[in-house]
Amino acid sequence: MRLLVLGGTRFVGRAVVADALARGWDVTTLHRGVTGVSPDGVTTLVADRTSGPALAAALGDGEWDLAVDTWSGAPAVVDDAARLLRGRVRHVGYVSTASVYAWGSHVDETSPLVDGDPRAGDGDYPALKRGSELAVLESFPDALLGRAGLILGPHEDVGRLPWWLHRISRGGRVVAPGRPDRPLQYVDARDLAAWMLSGLADGRTGPVDVVSRSGHATTEDLLRAAVAATGSDAELVWITEAELAEAGAEPWSQLPCWVPEAGEFAGFLEADTALAAATGLVCRPVEETVRDTWTWLRRDGWPEQRPDRPVHGLPTELEDRLLARR
Repeated sequence: MRLLVLGGTRFVGRAVVADALARGWDVTTLHRGVTGVSPDGVTTLVADRTSGPALAAALGDGEWDLAVDTWSGAPAVVDDAARLLRGRVRHVGYVSTASVYAWGSHVDETSPLVDGDPRAGDGDYPALKRGSELAVLESFPDALLGRAGLILGPHEDVGRLPWWLHRISRGGRVVAPGRPDRPLQYVDARDLAAWMLSGLADGRTGPVDVVSRSGHATTEDLLRAAVAATGSDAELVWITEAELAEAGAEPWSQLPCWVPEAGEFAGFLEADTALAAATGLVCRPVEETVRDTWTWLRRDGWPEQRPDRPVHGLPTELEDRLLARR
């Protein structure tokens, strides 16, 4: 199987490349050669894909069985690539996001979507990803759209699980948000990659919410796995949603992977993912995701902060104020 990965050196793209190589596939990556290098055995094409002529020159007259695109910027860039690959790739997969659903309406793949423009040059994240979906579909109507939820695992460059691991590794009293058995919903990047490649090989099409069932792990499961992985003496101090809100602690960004269960976040992390399971998504235990992420961090160090993502984590002074109440 000949696979083209547009990107392939960071997080999800890197997981896609690794999984394809493990299958014995012939893998080609196209990237700028700035954020990493492809592993041995991969054919590397170097180009800044935001330049149409540079992209066309790098692709040359190549043909592939499958292609995967993970782009999260301007849809026009995805559109240019899809047009160039039309007639030269049999089946395309795009790594999208559950953020393409209208806020507060997401239940499953039939839920309302935000507007998107396939030729847009900028916009907010949901609109960019929806526009990119539309760009792919214009050239490949039978494309597979993997609408991922929260993505965790080794090589995460967003900073959510790495922040928790770094904080917990320091030990002492640690703010733990909400109730311990609050259900979480996420996907390991490696499980997402495996699902995407199997789906493409099997000819699957259309949108699928690629994320675990709600409650695959809980907040306590995630944090205790971090305590075990780091071997720290951290003590989890559970702070209620009301106390967190009163102190001004921001869910999701300052308290990564977690949101309140009431208010504007009601129903968040509770999507129906029956289709993902039916189409082959298998999610590994949270302990494995956390342990492998910690092993990677210890080996390679803290990842460089992505300029297109906010810095995650609870400020020290805010954590101190919350802990002082207990």
